[in-house]
Order: sequence, then structure tokens, then C-alpha cells
Amino acid sequence: MNALVYLRNADDALAQKYLDATAQYIAMYNKLIGPYPYTKFALVENFWETGYGMPSFTLLGPKVIRFPFILHSSYPHEILHNYWGNGVFVDYAKGNWAEGLTAYLADHLVNEQRGKGEEYRRDVLQKYADFVNKEKDFPIIQFVSRHSASSEAVGYGKTMLFFHMLRQELGDEAFVRVLRQFYKQFKFKQATFADLLTTINATTGQDFSAQFEQWVHRTGAPDLLLRDAETERTAQGFKLKMTIEQTQPGDPYRLRVPVSVTLEGEDMATQSHITIDQRTQTIEMDFHARPVRIDLDPHFDVFRRLDSREIPSALSQGFGAEKPLLILPARADKQILEAYRALAANWQKTQSNQLEVITDDQLTALPADRTVWIMGWQNKFSETVAKTLADRGVTYQQKKLQLDQKTYPQAEHAIVLTTRQPSNPDKTLLWIASDNPKAIAELANKLPHYRKYSYLVFKGDELTNIDKGQWPITQSPLSQWIKQKDNYAIHTTHTGITKPRRALAELPPVFSESRMMADINHLAHESFKGRELGTPELDTAATYIAKQFQQIGLTPGGGDNSYFQIWQQDVGLPKGNIALRNVIGILPGTNPQLAGQSLIIGAHYDHLGMGWPDVRAAHQGKIHYGADDNASGIAVSWNWHGRSFPNGNRNAPLFCRFHRRGSGSARLQALHPQYQKLSNRENHRDVESGYRWAA
Repeated sequence: MNALVYLRNADDALAQKYLDATAQYIAMYNKLIGPYPYTKFALVENFWETGYGMPSFTLLGPKVIRFPFILHSSYPHEILHNYWGNGVFVDYAKGNWAEGLTAYLADHLVNEQRGKGEEYRRDVLQKYADFVNKEKDFPIIQFVSRHSASSEAVGYGKTMLFFHMLRQELGDEAFVRVLRQFYKQFKFKQATFADLLTTINATTGQDFSAQFEQWVHRTGAPDLLLRDAETERTAQGFKLKMTIEQTQPGDPYRLRVPVSVTLEGEDMATQSHITIDQRTQTIEMDFHARPVRIDLDPHFDVFRRLDSREIPSALSQGFGAEKPLLILPARADKQILEAYRALAANWQKTQSNQLEVITDDQLTALPADRTVWIMGWQNKFSETVAKTLADRGVTYQQKKLQLDQKTYPQAEHAIVLTTRQPSNPDKTLLWIASDNPKAIAELANKLPHYRKYSYLVFKGDELTNIDKGQWPITQSPLSQWIKQKDNYAIHTTHTGITKPRRALAELPPVFSESRMMADINHLAHESFKGRELGTPELDTAATYIAKQFQQIGLTPGGGDNSYFQIWQQDVGLPKGNIALRNVIGILPGTNPQLAGQSLIIGAHYDHLGMGWPDVRAAHQGKIHYGADDNASGIAVSWNWHGRSFPNGNRNAPLFCRFHRRGSGSARLQALHPQYQKLSNRENHRDVESGYRWAA
């Protein structure tokens, strides 16, 4: 399989990043699903801002392609569509299963690999709660393509969690067997949900018809409530009794619900599953120690309608609400007021909800039965929002906003704050404020892309985001401190730790064995004559290494904005005083807490040429290729080029260094004072390439 990148303007570093990512993800999916179905995959930079997946290639827009997060978010999604959608085809008349499965094995899997699977699933459930009401809901068997936030929440989100629940019930090994069999059987053929059901039943020897009926063909979602939980002592230990209700309209669902129970004196929570299939159901569980807390579905593994107490207030509630109210600041400067009017008109055209717009002088109090947008610093209801957020450390005084222990002057910033209606937590208050008409105009287009956030702070006309976050969840209707029937006093507020779940698949490292061998073969070729000091061939090798540094995105770390640090050195007879070159590349980092610290990675790239200076008689006049030591060292080094290091790396040079009687070590200490702590090979005669991973 060939990986290709087509850019409108040459950018070797960007192209290499996409080539590396392509190799990584296709290697992972080949192992997880089966052989990639085409002979190539190409990233093609489009003229327009698009994200179109086609058989064996994808079209990405010029801005999108340069966002650093795209490499491990949208890009693997496009690659995976060559397995699901462009490998196994969708019969759209019978439901589009491919978007949900692709979202699960790309977007969700990437987040799961980063330890953020729970957060991703909660966001998916939040979108469903915020955007899908009874009128906008439909069964996923009817999903064809995304055309709104509500259709995305069902077709992508609900379908994704359907596959997640299948995985939980089957177990990882059986789930992967199903995927591989489904792919093998239907590659380059159309497949339906019915075909998927047949494959699951045949592969597992079980009948999943009921699961498909309630999740694929039924509209809606279960709504769970933990009524009470009580424990009493028994002869064997303790018995926990809990009552759970399904409060949604219609028939009850049959659910396999994860349960986490904290036992007194134990750090790790006890994890298990319970089956719920009645409107009201009492479940009993036995434990060896006293249960003190219970959490149902603590990691959002079940598709269900979240309670408002499980969801932080967020912009999504403003955009997803039915008939929200937007209140303009009547006392604001004329230009600012007109900017807010234009924003409201934009949203009335582009958002699917029926947005009503009035000015604040038309109200004496905020309505409690609606979601309300409050616009402007000058809005008479702005203080209402600030007061409801006082317990979160938010204050607004003397034209300054205090948020997240930071102060933001009103004149320089645009802010967005959300909070629940004090008397009606199912509704949300959203406050947007800026004194800059240009910034307000930009907010109209920008805010729909920040839907999951509870608060935002922007700076400047271009609205550079400088702060954002979600309010923490402090209560849930599925969590309780357990009532002790013997009136035992619980003296802990500790919630038991749950064992982290392994990701379904691991992303292989960027390191490429084949690319490493190609570099070794190149540097050890007879044309380099053994890369002896002071020879043109060694200079050619240095140039080759510098080119690799440039292609993998290292910035120059030598003199005159080059990759070379050049100096004169007396290396002894017969060569005498010659020019030597360190090759230095820098890998920038981001963590200011590591400022002043460095990790230096190095590997020699020179060798002995024809045997200088101490050639053995039997090897006189023969090339000393250095394939298995110096060439392999540098090839390994730049094939990794820092990608195995954790977040927070700051700067990194790949060196060529020369050592003779301490002189080479001294030169590297001049480059970086901490070098001597890392290496002290004073008696070697070699030049080295490497990089500094530093703060």
C-alpha cells in the first residue's frame, strides 16, 4: 500500500506528518479489521474547506489540513471510511450503519487511547439530550446522512454507542472477531444492519435480535433514576438493596448497566453489571465489606437520556433549545447593539430552533421556563448570571470579570458564560458580552463550534480563544451515598477508583523499520566511502541528515539559521586541521514548567572511511561501511524524531558531534550546559547527529 500526500504548495514537514499518520492508522486498522482494501491512500488538499472521504483518498481544505489536531481526529476517521463505507458499502435504503461504526473505531478509539473515552461518550450523550426532542427523534435504521445537529446526534452518536454496548456485552475479543468477519464477508459489497445482525449471531452463536430491535428500530432512549439504595448486615457480610426506575414513556428497555460500589476502607471500587428490564426494579447485591456509595453507569457506557444534573451547562443547550429567548441590551452603544442584532439575525437564519429576540427594557424579570441568551455587558440581566455562578468563583465588578482565578478586563475581551436557571435546571442562561462590534460579528460564526463548553474567553478582533472549560458535575440521579439500615455513620467522602479500561486497539509507533533500513542502506552505500572525517562524502552525509531533519519538522539549531554548527579541529596527522560539522535540529515543546531543561538525543553519523587512523593490515584500502553501528544509530534516531516522548517536550537538536581528547564534549557544553551530564565520551573521534528534547 502506498501513502501519498498532494499539497497545493510544497511543505515537506507537513507531508511527512500525514504520511506517518497514514502508516500508523492503516497498520492499526489492518490488525484490528483486516487488510486495507486499496493499493494506496492519498491526502489531497482541496481548494475549498472540505472533509470528503472517497475510495482510497480524502479531500481536506487548506485550513483544516494545517490544524494540528486533525492528524488524530478527523484524519483517522477519513482513513477508516475506506474500510467502512468505501470498503464495505452501505445500502442507504436500509440504514447507514457506517458513520456510527467509523465514529466508534476512529473518533472514540482515539479518545479512548488518550484516556478520554468516558468524556467523549458523555459529550455524545449530551448532544442527544440537548438537540433531540420527541419531534426530532427517529430510529437509527432511518438514518442516511447528517443534515442537522439532531440527525448527527442520532446517526453518529446513538449508532456509535450501540456498537459500544455490543462490545461491552460481547467482550473485546468476540467483538473484534465480529468486525473482522463482517469486513471479510462484505468487502466491496453492500451490507445492512440485518447483515450485521446475521454476522454477529453466526460468529457468537447467540441471538442479538432483541438488542437490534430496541436500539436500531426503536425511537428514543431510556431514562434512568436511582430511587434509593440501602444496606444491612448479614451473616456473610452486607446486602445492598437498590430500586431503579425507567422513567421514559413507552415500554421499558432491557439494559445491561455497569455498577460501581465503594466499600468502606477500600480504595478500588467493586465493578459489576446488572440487568434492568422492568419499569421499576429492585436489585440486591452481596458484599464482604460495608457498601457506602453506589454509582450506576459511572462511565457513560449505556445509551440513555442524561439528566440535566449529569450535564454541565453549555452552549449546546442554547443552540438546541426549543424556542429560546435572546435579550438585547437596550442601553448599549448603537454600534454594539446593531452588532448584537446582526448576530441574532444570523442565528435566526442558520439555527433550526425558533429564536425570539427582544430588548431587556421589555422585561421586568427573566422567564424561568425558557432557555435565555443574555447579550452584552450592559444588559440589565447580566448580573443575574454572574450571581448564579458565584459558587464557581465567578465575579463581575468594575468592568472586570474574575473567572478561573484569572481577571479579564471588559474592554479587551469577549466572554461567554453559561449556567442553569436557578428555579428550573432543565433550562439554561447564556451570557455573551463584548465591547467590540467586530468581535461580536465573529462570535456569530465561531460559537456554534464551541458547543460543549460552559465558559469561553476570547481576546482581540480575531477572537483568539484564551480560556475555555466545562463546569464540574457535582451530583447525579444515578449516584448515592448508601443509607445504612443500622444507622452506621459513614465517615468518608471517598469514591472508589475504577480500573481503567484498555483501548480496543493501540496505535503503533511512528517508527518505521522499512524507512530505517532505507536510511541505513543510503548512508552505508559504497559511494560514501565509509564517511571518513574531512571528506566530501561526510559532508554529503551531513547534508542528507539535515534534509531528513527538515522533512520531519525539526527547526534549524545551528548557525545562520542552518542545521550546521561548523568549527575547525586538529585531528592529527596526516589530516591536521579540518572543518567538522554538528547537525542540529530542534523539536519545540509546550510545557513552560520544563523551561530551562533539556534531553539530548544523539547518534554518530561519521565512520572510519578506509580505516583511518588505525587500519588493520587485512583491511587496508577497504571501505569501512559502518552500517551496523553509526549509520544504524542515526537512522533509528531520526525515524523516532521525538515522537515517543510525552507531552511537554520543548526543544530538541539531532547532533553531529566530534570528540577528541575532550574537545567535542566541550563544544556541546557550549551548545547546551547540561550535555556533560548525559555523555562524556572524551576519547572518541566521531561526529554525531542527534536532537535536544528540552524545555
